[in-house]
Amino acid sequence: MTLRIGLPAGLMAVSLAGAAVAQIGNEPAKPDPAFVCHVGLYRLADGTLIDVAPVDGPGGRWRLIDGRTGRVQPDGAGGWTGSQGWAERPSPLSAAFGDCAQADRSRAAGGPAPRVDLPPTEVAFTGADGTRLAGRLILPPGDGPVPIMVEVHGSEASAALDFNWFRRPAPASGVGVLVYDKRGTGSSEGRYTQNFELLAADAAAAVQAAREAAGPRAGRIGLHGGSQGGWVSPLAATKTPVDFVIIGYGMAEGVLAEDREEMRQNLEAAGWGPEVVAEGRKIHEVTAAFVVSNGAVGFEGLDALRARYGSEPWWKDIGGDFSSLLLGMTNEEITALLPKIDWGLMWDYDPMPTLRRVDAPMLWILAADDTGAPVEGTRERLTALAAEGRPITVLQYPDADHGIIQFETGANGERIETRYSDGYIQAVLDWAASGRLDHPLGRGEVLARPASTGARPAE
Repeated sequence: MTLRIGLPAGLMAVSLAGAAVAQIGNEPAKPDPAFVCHVGLYRLADGTLIDVAPVDGPGGRWRLIDGRTGRVQPDGAGGWTGSQGWAERPSPLSAAFGDCAQADRSRAAGGPAPRVDLPPTEVAFTGADGTRLAGRLILPPGDGPVPIMVEVHGSEASAALDFNWFRRPAPASGVGVLVYDKRGTGSSEGRYTQNFELLAADAAAAVQAAREAAGPRAGRIGLHGGSQGGWVSPLAATKTPVDFVIIGYGMAEGVLAEDREEMRQNLEAAGWGPEVVAEGRKIHEVTAAFVVSNGAVGFEGLDALRARYGSEPWWKDIGGDFSSLLLGMTNEEITALLPKIDWGLMWDYDPMPTLRRVDAPMLWILAADDTGAPVEGTRERLTALAAEGRPITVLQYPDADHGIIQFETGANGERIETRYSDGYIQAVLDWAASGRLDHPLGRGEVLARPASTGARPAE
């Protein structure tokens, strides 16, 4: 099979929807059965590691630790073709997979590209309320102690044992990984939920399971979460001792703030001024009251919004994580939907008391232009916490959206996603390994450090 890819990319399971209600109307992702045998980590002759992972649908996605990435898709002739970024741009590197049973036949850049052998240990453990969870521990080669990251999920309902790809490049780079299917997904028992307390208790149990499974090889152990994992991971760190916490594109504000700020972003991006944004806040207050009560307040408020604002030219630009959804449906459709999405989401959760209780060093990595988890309030809160002496370091990447995905702006204003930001992946690995930022950060900027240490992380 033939595969043409551009020299590859980064690391981290990404949900490009918002941090809270991303799963509404979505079926869990499923890998392409025809591609699964090619999933793995490959090493080029110059030592470059290329991760090839499944996606929801045909083919897969390749990634490099430096952030470059692209798709791998069927070419229509029994082989595979590759592209760069998310814009399907042509890729200059040609490669070929071996037969499914012959991984040693894979080639890239004119030479052999063998699959890297990273034997996993299956780890079954008990989460909160006795729920059995299925996990997998992958450690770097060798016999000595190593750092280990427990991967904490976003809002996705797909199986992490299928789709989390960090578990391959990280161990090959010296950082062990424990990944598990969260409750109600994949091979784990239980019901899918977005109750942060319950998910945090599961994550804390995963930390203990990693310690026990790794035995004498367990060195530093911490949590690594993205998006909704930014609410869950710090909470888990208050339930079990950890050596570090890493948050990618999460929020230090609550779920309702996400909707409010996404609405503001949408209206401003469409060119509407402060007066319309102020009306948007009034709309958010009504829709927020509806979701917090799970519809118990009734439909009068939503009906009043439609009657008052439905003919306004900016109505179509409302946006928001849940507001645009509610206002774009009939009351009958909402009534039918509510029982299906009763996930126990903690609408009124405020992360600040939790963040003040976490003693482990935290690295927060923000996307400056995040449309899935707006950063303005989060940046302000984290900077203030660092100034208080809380163990928080804030790293921000410009021209990046949710997932720390770098973009270019097209002629029509549309964002063209090109890669993960250079330095982002390595920053995650550095923090897990040492609690410092030991490698270049690309265009990343450290915005805040714990005031009490006076120490500046290496850049």
